[in-house]
Amino acid sequence: MSQRSKVIAALVTAPLLFGLAACATPAAGGDASGEVVKIGVVGKGDPQWAAFEEAAADEGITIEIVDFADYAQPNPATTEGELDLNQFQHIVYLADYNVSAGEDLTPIGSTAIYPLGLYSQKYDSVEDIPEGETVAVPNDASNQARGLLVLQSAGLIELKSGGTIFSDLADIDEAKSKVKVTALEASLTPTSLPDLAAAIINNDFVEDAGLSFEDAIAQDDPSDPNALPYVNIFATRAADKDNETYAKLVEIFQTDADVQAGLLESSGNTAVALKTPVADLEESLAKVESDTEAAKG
Repeated sequence: MSQRSKVIAALVTAPLLFGLAACATPAAGGDASGEVVKIGVVGKGDPQWAAFEEAAADEGITIEIVDFADYAQPNPATTEGELDLNQFQHIVYLADYNVSAGEDLTPIGSTAIYPLGLYSQKYDSVEDIPEGETVAVPNDASNQARGLLVLQSAGLIELKSGGTIFSDLADIDEAKSKVKVTALEASLTPTSLPDLAAAIINNDFVEDAGLSFEDAIAQDDPSDPNALPYVNIFATRAADKDNETYAKLVEIFQTDADVQAGLLESSGNTAVALKTPVADLEESLAKVESDTEAAKG
């Protein structure tokens, strides 16, 4: 999913989350004077975040970047008010969370879209991967479906339905596929590479695995118009979507030269920065949520 960021090894602890719950939140629509805006990310060490803190301070807004170890944590923390915003996910991931949890987090601004890559320590191209080998994809629903579409485009598998944002392992036509596919927690796909022919690795974990983005042997196309659901976003609670301070922070992120340079650097020059209208993000979220509800039955 993700916007590109490095991930710490240890999980965020319950005491940290308890401490966050006591933080103050700026009033909707307004003035952040004397308040700290807490923003959850996966990978605080990426260069855009230090630049973002400085740029926000120059505009009189104090922000605190709160680091999380995996994707499962920032959305619940935002829902519970332990965070004001988060920025780590694309629309498909957010839609799955909202539908599964019965929540109403909403996008308030875009950041970038990133190609999702297939990596291997054994083979230099997809053509070199022998028939019957095993390839891994992330096990979270949104990135698993996207990873399967990458494998299909690379000619490694065939999906019975032709492939959608809801495809899972059960949709693989094994008789017509070149490789076997297993699903692993996203942070484990890079560490499992020695035991696999290849793996779909989220951008957050590529460099931590000692890889570079140029090492990808296949990837999807972020310029595809159908890629809107994979645009990375700032998200907050629906009640706070019109908060002027939050809107100003989105503007700073999208326009500050140092922030944008850090974003590009942290993605290995793969990020495509975007200023997608919020209305388009909301429309895409509503569509994906509707489709997700239908898919879940």
